[in-house]
Amino acid sequence: MSAIVVKDITFHSSPAKKNLLGLDLEQLTSFFEQIGEKSFRAKQIMKWIYQCNIDDFLHMTNLSKKLAVKLDEIACIHLPEIIQEQKSDDGTVKWLLKLDSGNCIETVFIPEENRGTLCVSSQIGCALECGFCSTAQQGFNRNLSSAEIISQVWVANRAMGTTHKGDRLITNIVFMGMGEPLLNFDEVTRTIRILLEDNAYGLSKRRVTISTAGVVPALKRLRDVTDVSLAISLHAPNDEIRDMIVPLNKKYPIAELLEACRYYFSGDTKLKQFTIEYVMLDHINDELKHAHELVRLLKSIPCKVNLIPFNPFPNSGYKRSSNNRITAFREVLQKAGLVTMTRKTRGDDIDAACGQLAGKVNDKTKRKQRSEYII
Repeated sequence: MSAIVVKDITFHSSPAKKNLLGLDLEQLTSFFEQIGEKSFRAKQIMKWIYQCNIDDFLHMTNLSKKLAVKLDEIACIHLPEIIQEQKSDDGTVKWLLKLDSGNCIETVFIPEENRGTLCVSSQIGCALECGFCSTAQQGFNRNLSSAEIISQVWVANRAMGTTHKGDRLITNIVFMGMGEPLLNFDEVTRTIRILLEDNAYGLSKRRVTISTAGVVPALKRLRDVTDVSLAISLHAPNDEIRDMIVPLNKKYPIAELLEACRYYFSGDTKLKQFTIEYVMLDHINDELKHAHELVRLLKSIPCKVNLIPFNPFPNSGYKRSSNNRITAFREVLQKAGLVTMTRKTRGDDIDAACGQLAGKVNDKTKRKQRSEYII
């Protein structure tokens, strides 16, 4: 039984087949060179997988019959099983995908007038324990591989199809699903390389967004790898409140987080601003004094603010701020010159709204042990 090594990934040609899904161009190129094929085959395969949504080598018509059969024997394009597809009255679609481990993750497509956004998961569950997030209450199992992350895009693209002009309905990818993306740094950044690769999805950096609760060391490291769009889950104007609703803040307080954001902008980047996400919790962080405090906090930060009405789930202990409180809060920020909007709640009738994704997680950790997963 022969062994093949592809950039620190060792696999055997028999009996197991190597999943080519989730390998970036460099890894795919190395794979083909290792099996005695020309390096240009990597670009061919990427186009078939990601641009044509083909998962059968025998259907890739510009491959020789010999190569197609060879690939069919030693490799595969392995995808998760679609357990459930739910469609909201507002057009939002949510898929429940079953992985080999038996765990399930959720992926959501949000249609808008001039774009279609896919919200992808990066972990099975989440270790951060944010009290207002349903995912955090499911516990944590493991990180997703790049194959498992990019497969969500593949499955959604096949399901949604294209417009009458042949354009993909999915135009934007946001790492805002289950999990903290920066706690799965290598697999998430490998996935981003595939999303940006011209021979794969060819997305603009502005159309790919990482949302993070503020894993500061990983955020600083990210600048050296990519400059995709950034969304910061702030949710509070001070450390006292944020310590309570985002426990990660006890390790990386607001001042350190915002300094890391400034560092992210200090490199060779065309990114002009990032998004501050702020969930509106009734009588927790939604008072006018909190709005004024937030203005002072963000006055020198190149950002826009996205106010998110809290999406309820059982036993959360929190309530959604009233529309009047959200409007008054937004007006304070806008009068101070901060670009501020209120996110329209989408997909809440199918539990696909922000903070509602739960999936099916075989929790491997107890709450007291979860801090070990934090960088």
